[in-house]
Parts: sequence; structure tokens; C-alpha cells
Amino acid sequence: MYSVYHDPVYHDISIFTGNANRPLAEAICSSAGLRLGSADVFEFSNENIFVRINESVREHDCFLIQPTCSPVNRSVMELLIMTDALKRASAGRITAIIPYYAYGRSDKKDQPRVPITARLIADLIITAGAHRILTMDLHQGQIQGFFSIPVDELTAIRILCAHFVEKHWDNTVVVCDLGYARRARDFADLLKAPLAIVQKRRIGNTGESQLLSVIGDVKGKRAIIVDDEIDRAGTLMNTVNALEAEGVDEIYACCTHAVLSGPAIDRLQSKESLREVVVTDTIPLTAAKAIPKITVLSVAPLFGEAIKRIHTGESVGVLFR
Repeated sequence: MYSVYHDPVYHDISIFTGNANRPLAEAICSSAGLRLGSADVFEFSNENIFVRINESVREHDCFLIQPTCSPVNRSVMELLIMTDALKRASAGRITAIIPYYAYGRSDKKDQPRVPITARLIADLIITAGAHRILTMDLHQGQIQGFFSIPVDELTAIRILCAHFVEKHWDNTVVVCDLGYARRARDFADLLKAPLAIVQKRRIGNTGESQLLSVIGDVKGKRAIIVDDEIDRAGTLMNTVNALEAEGVDEIYACCTHAVLSGPAIDRLQSKESLREVVVTDTIPLTAAKAIPKITVLSVAPLFGEAIKRIHTGESVGVLFR
């Protein structure tokens, strides 16, 4: 499919995607009024990845949409190889759009002899040839500093919050852990609700956590748990259990990235008090994970607007307000 949108404003712009989340890439292009470019991206029987860009991108403003979600390592390699292919095809500028940034939890050396993988991935993306990064709700804001190129970090907070604002609830409390408190405060302010904090402690490298206490008045309130991602849902279940013990029987949860690995779906289904889990489409939801309790909101319009603003040199910062 031809990628250049023939418009006096949006000229010489090309958008491509790998295999990580093609439906999102198509939705972003539809929202922006642009066309998705043609590229062959597949894996040989020896697990080597082949990429070919099927149209000219010489001196074009190229956007490559590729969240690094499951299968994570293949998605990362597709991102790197496609970026290199665009560079070698003489693209004028390459913006890597990474709605979900994998390895984001490995953002510091918190144990002896461990890597800082989030920084390593950043270095690889820059080496491959990216000139700019557009992403959403990184696990920690300091990951932006791992890049020596411009980074625009969008947030889904307003999209998620709008879903609950439309319900016109009262007697609501927003709940989060300490690591997400700053963004949860923004969420609570938009919802005009108080904020409660849960203290947790990670258990080794298992991905599980231990809940220590709930700080704040939650008894008898409707609780909305907010986080950047839900992986195995262990922390979420611990939070739900703690809220139930505090007298909360109507609980909702929302996050930007629905990783939902391992026992996550079974855990979500096991709790009657957990009425709804609201997520975005930064990560595709497979049929097996698309249970009635999960509501998916699209971030495509936000990314589509960001692409247009980056291409025309307008402010992306206004999208945060």
C-alpha cells in the first residue's frame, strides 16, 4: 500500500509497522488520515528476521509503529531491523513509535551484577538509526534520559479517566502504589476524588509482590486502582484483597498496558468484587484474554495527532494538557 499522503501540509511522510500490533498501527493511520506503508517483515525457519521496505522513502519523514510486546524479543528485533532498513533506504528522519516499552522495569541496578536493560534497549534503538522516540506511559520517567535523542512520552491517563468520569459516580477513591503516585494524583484530580496509597514489596525476581498496608480512607467507597501495566496481576490481586479487608466491595482497575501474562486472566476472573478492568490497545488483546470484564480503549487518536504535530513541527506538549 502506498504510504505518502498527498496533501500540501502532510507530504513526504511514510508510516510503517512490524508484526507486534498491526491493528493499532492501522487505527493510528486511520485517525491521522494517513496510509500505512508496505513492508515485508517475516521470520525465516532459522528464526532470522527479514525486512524489506516496498516503496521509496528517500528523504521522507518516516514513522515506525512497533510496541515491544509479546513475543518481546522478536518485537524488539523487528523494531531494530526495520529502523536499520529505513536508514539504509535514505529516510530523512525516523521516529520510532513504541506504545509499549519492554524491559522498562530493568531501569536501575538494584541487585549485584545485573544489567540496566532499559538503557541497553535505548542504545540499540539509537544505534539502529532512530532520530526520535514517541512512546506512552513508561514504567519510570527516568527512562527518557536513557536516550540521547528527543523523546515524547504520551500518557493515557486522560483517556482512562474519561471512561470513569462519564459514569458520574460519587464516593470514589483512587488507589495506587507509591511508584505510580504522581500520575495517580493527576488521575484523582481529574476525577475529583481522594487518593489512597498501597505499600508493597517485591519478592525476589518472581514478579510477585507483598502488600504491606493501605494508607488512606477507603472504607465503604468505590475504589479505582490505577497503574501503568498489569502483568501477572499479582499486585492487583493483593490490592483487591487489602481493599476488601478495609470494607470495599466495589472495585475497578485500569492501566495503560495490558500485558496479562501467566495466571493474570484467571486471577481477574476469580474476584467478584473486581467489577471491571479498563485497559488501552497499546498491546493487542488476544481472543483468550478478551474476557467480558476487560474494557479496551483506543490510544490511536492520541498517537495520530502526535504524528501530525511532529511532522509539521507543532507542539506535542499540548497533548499533555
